[in-house]
Amino acid sequence: MSIARETHASNRPKAVVIGVGPEQGLGAGLSRRFAAEGRHVVIAGRTEAKIERVRESIVEAGGSASTVVMDVTNEADVIRLFDVAMRADERGGSADLIAYNAGNNQPLDLRTMEADVFESFWRLNCFGGFLVGREAARRFVPLGRGSILFSGATGALRGLPNFAHFASSKAGLRMLAQSMAREFGPLGLHVAHVVIDGGIDGERVHTRFTEHVQQKGPDGLLDIDAIADAFWSLHRQHRSAWTHELDLRPFKEAF
Repeated sequence: MSIARETHASNRPKAVVIGVGPEQGLGAGLSRRFAAEGRHVVIAGRTEAKIERVRESIVEAGGSASTVVMDVTNEADVIRLFDVAMRADERGGSADLIAYNAGNNQPLDLRTMEADVFESFWRLNCFGGFLVGREAARRFVPLGRGSILFSGATGALRGLPNFAHFASSKAGLRMLAQSMAREFGPLGLHVAHVVIDGGIDGERVHTRFTEHVQQKGPDGLLDIDAIADAFWSLHRQHRSAWTHELDLRPFKEAF
């Protein structure tokens, strides 16, 4: 993907992607897409080596990016991230686009699940979204503008066997986004929740759920770049016709 260049970086708002992992993942794809639009992208994730590789790939393509190693469930880390993102500097102005992509998923038997395991899924899939959403609202409301986009999942709509921990946490994130949209939309903030209804054609699915990949066959998974296009389209919507919830799935996926 080619990267757009802009002469006056100080006039360019930053974009922040939270929950970036491997190069072949949605967080990386969102980072590349926003960089392709000329944004300086603040890439946030837990693993320094992974987010640094994503940054390098963007810079190699002619874009602008920096990294912040952080734990999205840690309040101090989230505040520190926004301090960086909202500070105008030679790389760009304050951020006006936040994508919350942090999350985890795996099937677990409820009967043998430890309490701290259930809590860990809630903290990453929902509580982290609260911390990011709250901080984004605090910073964006005085500006009267900004997009806060949350990556959702099928589990936010229906709970499947062995996924009670995941479904409850993603449903919580969905309700957080919905409440935020109603509270802050009239103040100029575009809050959207993207239901990703299917497997994403990235490293995680191919390494953890190989049988699922084989079962779905060609075009059975969501293309990362196509998802990223949808996120950018949401950000670019005119405020007279905002989408709050968008569901994405492969054409052959049953729903």
